[in-house]
Amino acid sequence: MRVANSRGPEAVKQFADEIGAGAADIYRAAEGADVVLLSMPFPAVAKLPNDLFNRAAEGVVIIDTANYYPEVRDPHIPEIDAGMPESVWISQQLGRPIFKAFNSIMFHALSELGKPEGSPDRLAIPVAGDDARAKQIVMGLVNEMGFDPVDGGSLEESWRQQPSTPAYCCDYGAEKTREGIRAAVKGKAEKIRDNEWRENYGRLFANKPTYADVHADVIAMNRSLNPL
Repeated sequence: MRVANSRGPEAVKQFADEIGAGAADIYRAAEGADVVLLSMPFPAVAKLPNDLFNRAAEGVVIIDTANYYPEVRDPHIPEIDAGMPESVWISQQLGRPIFKAFNSIMFHALSELGKPEGSPDRLAIPVAGDDARAKQIVMGLVNEMGFDPVDGGSLEESWRQQPSTPAYCCDYGAEKTREGIRAAVKGKAEKIRDNEWRENYGRLFANKPTYADVHADVIAMNRSLNPL
């Protein structure tokens, strides 16, 4: 396993050592890789070199974990603002098929709340994408990390797991996550994200608490914005 960021191997070495990975530049991170996990701000994707994945394994599985938060973290991207699913835009920038996964779970839950397969109350993570074989690889990774994988449909349908949808960051199990995906309404989440969510999120973090202290409050807020 290799890790890279935009500032080079030395800048990422400490993090790589902590997780037992090798520090690399972006080309070395992709070279020979069967799976590449992209976790970066949206504008940075458009600046990646066109030949980045040329030395990756044939059929490399690329997973996008990012979420679009205009005016909070990201500049406006006209295509996404007009309704293009976030990961479809990412796929177009890369010129590669990708999968949307790990975006709809908070980092505290991802690091602390995984459970063995078959455990009661196991949390779920949806996976959206178009290639059935590669999707099974992504869903297998979700399972290995301690979560129930849920098929989120095609990449075009990945808007159903974007910010402020009913399945997004609510710490649900598989059945409830599927219900949330089905309940999503096109165009509704963006209005929630830019109004109620932004106001409530700012209030929760006004005193700069540690994230672990407010995780339950964030989950309760997200559920209240899209009750199932």
